[in-house]
Amino acid sequence: MDIEKIVEQALETGYLTPSMEAEVGRLCDASGELSAEEYKALDKLMGALLTGEITATPKKQFINVMEELVVSEVISRVAEIETTSDTLLDVGDISAYALNRLPPLYATTEEGAEFQRKKAKEELHGLILEQVEQAIALYLDRPSFYPERQAINKTGVTGGVFEQVSKLLQSQASLYEGSN
Repeated sequence: MDIEKIVEQALETGYLTPSMEAEVGRLCDASGELSAEEYKALDKLMGALLTGEITATPKKQFINVMEELVVSEVISRVAEIETTSDTLLDVGDISAYALNRLPPLYATTEEGAEFQRKKAKEELHGLILEQVEQAIALYLDRPSFYPERQAINKTGVTGGVFEQVSKLLQSQASLYEGSN
């Protein structure tokens, strides 16, 4: 989908979703130079966001309580291991492995999150410990292949949609003004 269509869709629905925002960012990053139409579309998008005609939806309106429980358990166990040995462990790798083997516990409110935490402590604590231990054991036994692996990060994506569009419009303004 191109920038103009994304802006058109956002204007129709009144919302700029995180995936739409990411696609606009990707298209802008991939494009060496924006066309006058793309520049106008981004200008229209920025104006609609500023006036409230379009609402940028939050990236995350829910949490997975299991993530916080697993990550805190992994950090605790990794700290124990790293203080008694020269071994360095990757909290992200270990957490991801364990989380893939545990049920998600999503919540949209603080009350819901507290309910899920209580449920997990009562019913799933043993399973969480078991999966974290298994993840650590497998991590320690893993071969060291694919040294070129890249961790997931958000390089190149700075700030929110307002900041991104504003910077893009500023960078392209002289090119656009010169084409008239």
